[in-house]
Amino acid sequence: MTPSPTRSHRRYTALAVVSVAIGLMSQATHAQEFSVLAGPLKSSRQNTYSWEANYREGLGRYAAWSFSWLNEGHIPNHHRDGQAVQFWGRVPVWNDRLELSAGAGPYRYFDTSAAQAGGDYSNTHGWGGMFTLRAAYYFDNRWIAEVKLNRVQAFGGPDTTALLFGIGYQLDAPDGHGPRARAPSRNTNVTSNEVTAMVGTTILNSLDSESNLAESIEYRRGLWKYVDFSASYLHEGGHVQSRRDGIAAQLWATRAFFDDRLTLGVGAGPYLSITQNDDLPQNRTGDGRFSGLVSLSASYRFTNRWLARVTWNRMVTRYDRDADIIEAGIGVRF
Repeated sequence: MTPSPTRSHRRYTALAVVSVAIGLMSQATHAQEFSVLAGPLKSSRQNTYSWEANYREGLGRYAAWSFSWLNEGHIPNHHRDGQAVQFWGRVPVWNDRLELSAGAGPYRYFDTSAAQAGGDYSNTHGWGGMFTLRAAYYFDNRWIAEVKLNRVQAFGGPDTTALLFGIGYQLDAPDGHGPRARAPSRNTNVTSNEVTAMVGTTILNSLDSESNLAESIEYRRGLWKYVDFSASYLHEGGHVQSRRDGIAAQLWATRAFFDDRLTLGVGAGPYLSITQNDDLPQNRTGDGRFSGLVSLSASYRFTNRWLARVTWNRMVTRYDRDADIIEAGIGVRF
């Protein structure tokens, strides 16, 4: 769902927060890269822009995997973004200064589009594939210059082609230069037990991007080394949009960096709406209580007991009430 200008500003703010958090990881990680890219996008309907935030990790000298959040600009009647996981074949050349690679993987998209019948918009979700060619030059100071050609083949939506230019950072670079082969392992869980209270804003994925206050409380526990579980209660206030109160359960893929002070996670799980009131024009109410929650989260541990957390949630509904919920708060570890 590519946003309106108001929603774009808020999402770019959230992206900046996540980018800063990932940048701090450079103190203690191996074989991991983070990059931000932007450039022109072409579809059969109109030329626009695209941007991408990408995390990449080696699976050996000639292979890698990556996670991307892709925004596909303002195609007429389609404001689309989503997440992609890709697997890469890569070839380091020129004394490992240059890496040439090709990647492919599934793309899960969220699209705010003009309604076909009734109302003024709809939230549609679908799957596609993302196919990418990449060339990256590795400097001695860990910085990376890269260019990508992305091709999105979407089921139920327009196909797009984007040429992206950007910069990346090699989050740890031992002696020498070039892409790292693998990330390190650890012997303990990233997380033990945490309770966090957060407050922020909820932005309805409509054509007008109505917003209001959001509050939540979350319990989080590490299940395995890189896997967390969370249970949360979420309140979305609403004078200009749907009010929702509900509970969510999520599983998270989580990494710790900077001597375990900084964590970064990607989570997903079900959301059960307990109360749901709709104050939008035409008083359209939802047709289901179960939705989904897809999230990015970063925490910084000030001490062994206290932490700060920032979370960007994407609420995925079946009744045209998708929302971005961006929150920050303080938590306690025990």
